[in-house]
Amino acid sequence: MSRYKLTRESILDGSLRAASQALLGVNARYLSDEERARQIEQALVSAPDPDAIWVFGYGSLMWNPAFHFAERRTARIHGYHRQFCLWARAGRGSPERPGLMLGIEPGGSCNGVIYRIAPGLVKSELDVLWRREMNSAAYRPEWVAARTRERTVHAITFAVNRSHERYIGDLDLVSTARYLAQGAGPLGLCCDYLFETVTHLRELGVRDRHLEVLEAHVRMHCGRGEAAVQAAGERSCA
Repeated sequence: MSRYKLTRESILDGSLRAASQALLGVNARYLSDEERARQIEQALVSAPDPDAIWVFGYGSLMWNPAFHFAERRTARIHGYHRQFCLWARAGRGSPERPGLMLGIEPGGSCNGVIYRIAPGLVKSELDVLWRREMNSAAYRPEWVAARTRERTVHAITFAVNRSHERYIGDLDLVSTARYLAQGAGPLGLCCDYLFETVTHLRELGVRDRHLEVLEAHVRMHCGRGEAAVQAAGERSCA
């Protein structure tokens, strides 16, 4: 399987989308350019503070945003919690080795990172963000109140779209760990997505007990599956 990197360039030149389409086929549903532009415009029209556009990231956006930003802070939102609740059949998964991706679901709270986009770059950088996060409409853009140590700002984030065909709710711990350990796609191993998330939360001084329990289970799975991973020509995720 060809490997790609999630970068600003691969988002804008369409190579990541092409890799996804190659795996999922021509019938996979993607936002058109017109739909993407319309959604961005709707988000900006509904922005609580149009002069300060912030983005809240809770997964890979924390360490690889790919869009340009002017300011970065640690923040917490209330009313949502982080959950592995989306099938990954492209990216860090494939139809043969599906993985799981994070979303946020109603209830609880979630720590992450907020980014402020410079006023003159808002539309261009939100376009990069939408191409990355909203290709298949598996998420819903939402404005949330993000609390930092100093103040509360409004930030746009991406909550899971429960009506999307990739949504999977109430997956038990053992099954979640198994899919995270086995998932692999053009962006690499699904377990690395979990490990990077936990690592960056720790660097922020945040302990997510649910993810840390998952991490322990996934590393155990990876250890048991090391021979199979090496036989497939991939590095171990242990």
